[in-house]
Amino acid sequence: MANEIRNIFDRIAPVYDQLNDWLSLGQHRIWKEMTVKWSEAKAGDTCLDLCCGSGDLAFRLARRVKASGQVYGVDFSPGLLEIAQTRSQNLYPSLAIAWVEADVLNLPFEDNQFDAATMGYGLRNVTDIPRCLKELHRVLKIGAKAAILDFHRPTDSTARAFQQWYLGNLVVPIAEQLGLKEEYAYISPSLDRFPTGKKQVEIALKVGFTAATHYPIANGMMGVLVVNKA
Repeated sequence: MANEIRNIFDRIAPVYDQLNDWLSLGQHRIWKEMTVKWSEAKAGDTCLDLCCGSGDLAFRLARRVKASGQVYGVDFSPGLLEIAQTRSQNLYPSLAIAWVEADVLNLPFEDNQFDAATMGYGLRNVTDIPRCLKELHRVLKIGAKAAILDFHRPTDSTARAFQQWYLGNLVVPIAEQLGLKEEYAYISPSLDRFPTGKKQVEIALKVGFTAATHYPIANGMMGVLVVNKA
């Protein structure tokens, strides 16, 4: 399953940012800014961005931690990491970002290493959500926060129907034109499997986080889970 998902993201990599714009109606940049703000990353911090994709959240973290800080962007897709590294060299050559190919279920970092962390559109795709959150808890310092952004199934029936229509009638056909229909058809079933915000909070507390809050945004079609290790 993990290899299958990695292959999907490698194939999506060349059009990943364009498709994110279509998927989010161009709003993902606002939600990413909110996510980084909720992580409470600050100048001088050492930060982690899991499932970093093409680097959007890592770039935002790096601008916050400034020259005195350090950001690690982690992804298991070599294709996406290559794009992130190229973007970093071309657009943000002064930012201190290390790009690491790794599995978020088995992070290559020491315990209590990071001051803050983010994750964007990754938790829904991992094969073991509790293990992923437990690994995140392990590598965060005492007092650190992490903010996790992802798509969700809205509880409101109207918003849910709109999301289903939008995915089926706009996103998948656009992906099909790019030869990526199968890759993006997986989104709807992945949303059905993804735990609700309330359940995510329960999992986070169970693996050791002392506080966890889930903020629904975009009429519940999106959400940010904020966790604290105290």
